[in-house]
Amino acid sequence: MLLSIFNVLVFPGLLFLGAYSFVLEFVDRKVYARMQSRKGPPWYQPLADMLKLIGKKVIVPRNAQKLVFAALPTVSLAAVCAAFLCVPVWGSTAITAYQGDLVAVLYLLTIPTLCHFLAGYNSHEVYSTIGAFRTLTQMFAYEVPLFMAFLSPAILAGTWSISGIAAFYAAHPLYTLINLPVFIVSLLTSQSKLERMPFDAPEAETEIVGGALVEYSGRYLAYFRGTAIAELTAIASVLAALYLPFFTGIAWLDFVLYLAKTFVIVLLMVLLRATMARIRIDQTLKFFWSILTPIAMLQMIVNLLLRGGLGL
Repeated sequence: MLLSIFNVLVFPGLLFLGAYSFVLEFVDRKVYARMQSRKGPPWYQPLADMLKLIGKKVIVPRNAQKLVFAALPTVSLAAVCAAFLCVPVWGSTAITAYQGDLVAVLYLLTIPTLCHFLAGYNSHEVYSTIGAFRTLTQMFAYEVPLFMAFLSPAILAGTWSISGIAAFYAAHPLYTLINLPVFIVSLLTSQSKLERMPFDAPEAETEIVGGALVEYSGRYLAYFRGTAIAELTAIASVLAALYLPFFTGIAWLDFVLYLAKTFVIVLLMVLLRATMARIRIDQTLKFFWSILTPIAMLQMIVNLLLRGGLGL
């Protein structure tokens, strides 16, 4: 009982998620700066920014529903934390592994996006409303290919559990290559979900100041920022489990592999962010629906046929 509580609250649970998210946020910002020939922030900057925001005064817009305004950041952060607990970190099995946890994780990771939309819409200000509707529009673009890309490995593995999928591909490593197209789709859709370049139109600072969260401040904005960096860690962890399922059977060595895999995925995301310019929201819709969605759908069909043909 005590060990289970420790696993959930400390390691490899919520405290680890917070600490590792700050590390990946530092890596993201530092590498991005270096690729632009800048020095970049010191190692403690992500934590310092969070503490600074927590200490700031909270200002609530006059026309906003105060209870909703205050609740959305907490709900958003809680959803990401719950999703992370379903991903294997120490060893090949997650803390809360169960049949169907992949579907649960996909829905939990949708909640922060919906919270962003509601936060902007509830603020009743011009820039926040524009950002809110851009967030919702972009969600309609990436959700379908994202879901299909995440579910394709599950179809071939014959299980809806993230830990089960990871175990299947660890036992059949060559099958991992079959899912290479949807790995690329997952990277691009995840970049859009996180609203990073080139899909950062919902929070384009040069156009709409800061998007849906422009009216947020103080600890509420800190919670949303914490959600963003924790979501980066959670998505990188899911991608590592689904598409880079390499395990040794030794818990501490598997943990080292987990750190290496998530580090590589974040570096790929930084590369996308640093080498591509922002595209318009209509171009985002066209790209996802006309290119990525057919690729993900074709991969699902191929995996269905392979599962039947191989008798898995």
